[in-house]
Amino acid sequence: MTTYPTTQQTFSRSAPVRLWEDGFALDPYRYYADLRAQGPVGWAELAPGVPAYVVTDRRAALDLLHDTETFSHDPRPWEATVADDSPVLGMMRWRPNTLFADGTAHVRYRTALLDAFDRVEPHDLRSRVHRAVRLLVGRIGPRGKADLVVDFARPLMALVFNDLFGLPDSASDRLNSALGKMMEGGAEAAEGEAEFGGYVLELIAAKAERRGEDLPSWLLDHPAGLTPEEVTWQVFLTLGAGHEPTANLVSNALSRILGNPSYYSTLTSGARPVMDAVVEVLHHETPLANYGIHYARTPVTFHGAWIRAAVPVVISYGALAHAAEQDHGARRHPGDASHLSWSAGPHACPVKQHTLLIATEAIERLTQWLPDLDPVLPRERLTWRPGPFHRSLTGLPVRFSPRSPDLPGGPS
Repeated sequence: MTTYPTTQQTFSRSAPVRLWEDGFALDPYRYYADLRAQGPVGWAELAPGVPAYVVTDRRAALDLLHDTETFSHDPRPWEATVADDSPVLGMMRWRPNTLFADGTAHVRYRTALLDAFDRVEPHDLRSRVHRAVRLLVGRIGPRGKADLVVDFARPLMALVFNDLFGLPDSASDRLNSALGKMMEGGAEAAEGEAEFGGYVLELIAAKAERRGEDLPSWLLDHPAGLTPEEVTWQVFLTLGAGHEPTANLVSNALSRILGNPSYYSTLTSGARPVMDAVVEVLHHETPLANYGIHYARTPVTFHGAWIRAAVPVVISYGALAHAAEQDHGARRHPGDASHLSWSAGPHACPVKQHTLLIATEAIERLTQWLPDLDPVLPRERLTWRPGPFHRSLTGLPVRFSPRSPDLPGGPS
């Protein structure tokens, strides 16, 4: 059993930091400061009556992410203690996929996913993104105004991921709606989970009947021999994890770019790469702010906190980013990958290069088509969606010179 620092820490007199409150979406950094004041591991609630330990220290986070002996990803012991209508169950409920598996099962699922995504060539993925951007610019371009969350980032991900998973563009709105409800963890979370589950079940049934050149078909035919049920749950995970955080990454990056006119001008002129803005978001406003959930196999002292079994131990990537900004300032080299937005250890994001390509190509292509995007609101007046897990804008209204992608002079 691994031993950890034992600086005294107690939660007995600490009220849990309530990450489900509306105020958390408004100002998460105040909540992160309260968590950090408790030590490397804070005490919080993910929903009313759903407590969790929250890791806010980088060293503690890395220890947690690499210690498969002490900690498990299997939530079933915790799940047995939670009400059936808990709004966070949609994001935390056990399913037979790589996220909630340990040991050989995890390796089997992860290998199948890696092999399937390796078949998506970068040039092919780039062309899918370009097609989706052109389609969306065709809808919003002539209007001269748009909401870059509602009209661009979220529908773009639905178009790209539906394409990768072998579904038509017409199914995009349904995917968007279901994932939005589930991610927020509010009153509609169970409805969103059911809608998304039905969406994936229909997809796998169609692919089991007739294969295509798409991710579900490749998973069904993988040498690991995944059953249709197992493929269903890998798709449930990857379709959700691909769509929602990547949409937030794009919209958060666009809000930072447009909120700084000098920054925006260097990007549109080509003097500065879009990747700089994307990396800034991963450092300071990571789209999946609190996740990487583990459970102690037995009670253990971890970085001074007594961790009970069957209680979630959440990594706050948002708090880690805030701590780094407080300690080291906002200026970083663009290649600095010291953030943990991709997680680490055996469960690190298996497709981060695909995600980065989608986000950077989407932003580059949009700003080439519509080079004079002008935010309607200053950045400090933008609002954020509620929920303990994500950092997600509700909207990003902009104005621009009307144009159609059919006009000459656009991207080639």
